[in-house]
Amino acid sequence: MSYNVNEKGYYGEFGGAYIPEMLYPNVEELRQNYLKITAEPSFQAEFDALLKDYVGRPTPLYFAERLSAKYNTKIYLKREDLCHTGAHKVNNTIGQILLAKRLGKTRIIAETGAGQHGVATATVCALMGLECIVYMGEIDIKRQAPNVARMKMLGAEVRAALSGSKTLKDATNEAIRDWINNPVDTYYIIGSVVGPHPYPDMVARFQSVISKEIKEQLLEKEGRENPDFLIACVGGGSNAAGAYYHFLDDESVNIIAVEAAGLGVDSGESAATSALGKIGVIHGSKTLLMQSPDGQITEPYSISAGLDYPGVGPMHANLFATGRAEFISITDDQAMQWGLKLSQMEGLIPAIESAHAFAVLDEKQFKPTDIVVINLSGRGDKDLNTYIDYFKL
Repeated sequence: MSYNVNEKGYYGEFGGAYIPEMLYPNVEELRQNYLKITAEPSFQAEFDALLKDYVGRPTPLYFAERLSAKYNTKIYLKREDLCHTGAHKVNNTIGQILLAKRLGKTRIIAETGAGQHGVATATVCALMGLECIVYMGEIDIKRQAPNVARMKMLGAEVRAALSGSKTLKDATNEAIRDWINNPVDTYYIIGSVVGPHPYPDMVARFQSVISKEIKEQLLEKEGRENPDFLIACVGGGSNAAGAYYHFLDDESVNIIAVEAAGLGVDSGESAATSALGKIGVIHGSKTLLMQSPDGQITEPYSISAGLDYPGVGPMHANLFATGRAEFISITDDQAMQWGLKLSQMEGLIPAIESAHAFAVLDEKQFKPTDIVVINLSGRGDKDLNTYIDYFKL
């Protein structure tokens, strides 16, 4: 079976486009054109050139010697933290801004949680000279102040979402409202593998450069393309989708998705969608979703602003439902301790999102001959205030 999207926009039973009628023209325009435009040689050439000369790709696949010795297995880190803007997010925003330009759009909107996608969107808008409005929850604006400052420096307008939990879900709601009100000139750059079809597939394709490079780099370093284990953190899940993409249908590769357990899966303060979610619709797609018995979306929680989303992308919902990926939930405390541990063992300060993925090393046993690839999806500068508060640095 294939774990990729089908022609109707579904991954198994998950996905689709559940959208208000007002949005239908926008989403349909995108659906009809995204594959055609992204396949054009001129698009490919421009995309590849920007990834190389602007983003700094390929990012290294780094053998973590001290970690490997400690855990008695071969651990490689895919260094997405070295991308321009400090995370994988820019791979996708470059692809989507090139698409928006070819569709004749002049105004760009985006949603952001941790601010990494907002920064990446503001960056490519500055690069292309397009108007940029980023919606961000009021709480996230407070806890991710450096990224808010970056967006403003890059010329973006940051609009606070003041409803609900005032985090990522609410920022997304506001962005969708804006898009409904400005259908003709506006393009919505979604930052994760969520939203109505074709977004989950499109974002996964733009991020698939991660797994393409992993295959090439492992072949060079180990004489084989496939790792035994591939580990990534999952909120909405774009870094994970990119890392898994070229391995999805090869079941010899064990895929591990790491979610935020917050204060504990059963604490009521968690974002462990696979453990707590039921099938529902959020932001235009059918997926696993944390909800109350009467179907109201429940508020997620994680110390990491990028993982506290109440759902998960439809690709990941399908990987969970089919058993293709193993889902592991990691608490705030485990992730924070790993942020410190990775800093002091490898000289790499990770984003708190990414730190969740490393905690799997304490949860699972690996063989000495195993090749374990962990996607280090972002660097920790944006989280320094959280680290300072947590560790009383």
